[in-house]
Amino acid sequence: MKTYNIGVIGGDGTGPEVTREAIKVLDVAQHKFGFKLNYTNYDFGGERYLKTGETLPDSAIEEFRKQHSLFLGAIGHPDVKPGILECGILLKARFALDQYINLRPVKLYRTEDCPLKGKEPKDIDFVVVRENTGGIYTGVGGVVQKGTPMEIATQVMVYGRPVVERCVKFAYDYTRRRNKKKMLTLVHKCNVLTHAGDLWVRTHKELGDRDYTDIKQDYNHVDACTMWFVKQPEWYDVIVTENLFGDIITDLAAIIQGGLGVAAGGNINPEGVSMFEPMGGSAPKYTGQNVINPIAAIAAAGMMLDTIGETQAALAIDKAVTGSLNGGKIKSLAAGKMGMGTTQVGDLIAATV
Repeated sequence: MKTYNIGVIGGDGTGPEVTREAIKVLDVAQHKFGFKLNYTNYDFGGERYLKTGETLPDSAIEEFRKQHSLFLGAIGHPDVKPGILECGILLKARFALDQYINLRPVKLYRTEDCPLKGKEPKDIDFVVVRENTGGIYTGVGGVVQKGTPMEIATQVMVYGRPVVERCVKFAYDYTRRRNKKKMLTLVHKCNVLTHAGDLWVRTHKELGDRDYTDIKQDYNHVDACTMWFVKQPEWYDVIVTENLFGDIITDLAAIIQGGLGVAAGGNINPEGVSMFEPMGGSAPKYTGQNVINPIAAIAAAGMMLDTIGETQAALAIDKAVTGSLNGGKIKSLAAGKMGMGTTQVGDLIAATV
């Protein structure tokens, strides 16, 4: 029996609640498909920071390196200034563990959840591959004469060829493995960001022409991409983009797939330790009410299993999510309007894995 060590960070707000439901489903999957998950729980988040002033110590990073994967519920506390936890925990883990891919499947599970007129599940089924450790988020830049009328702030989009190339290569490989439309769309703004954009465009073309002649190459400016997400989402198969643009377009993608309640993602190091999470945040106003939607967390758990090699279990979770959403019992994806509680939704999906 294969055994995997999983680090679990429930985090803040409703994070621990959705994490419990994800683990409930994972436990069913491990028994049914014959593998074992050993969980190690960590209390990193807002409450720990308020008590100790600590976000994510270096010792924790070393512990994380010993895990096969990490699962995160949510980070974000109303009593902690924005940026402290996000930079001190999320970004620190991504950079330290070199989780250089943010993987966001965009899948519409049922027609009634989509705000776009006339779009059905067959129309919204694509994946965004976002570069996750470079660009503006590296923090290169600074502020001079802060607080004066002459204040200047800079934050620079920094990319080296190796960082771009490994991201684009991952995206090409993923497109080939996905084996649907076999089209990789690069999203950037090369007509204005002529230096960084040109690097991405050349890398996309050179890798494609050399190693991926079976994959169709496509390109969108990021502003055009947001338009086509709304008008013609069925055009897309796999999208690859840089960090900031990926952060923006995946939120739009979440809405067209039904909202953050079903949006799952992974911070991937293909050669190391990855971290999976629901995209919805900590939603502190719903804490302890048993009303938050756990589906994104459950879908993220399925992504985690797929990445560590338990593909059949991952497919079973995806099928259970799809079947549960289309079974008539879950009335809405919005918190407090599902017609079922958080734990009941978890029970429903776990029962059909």
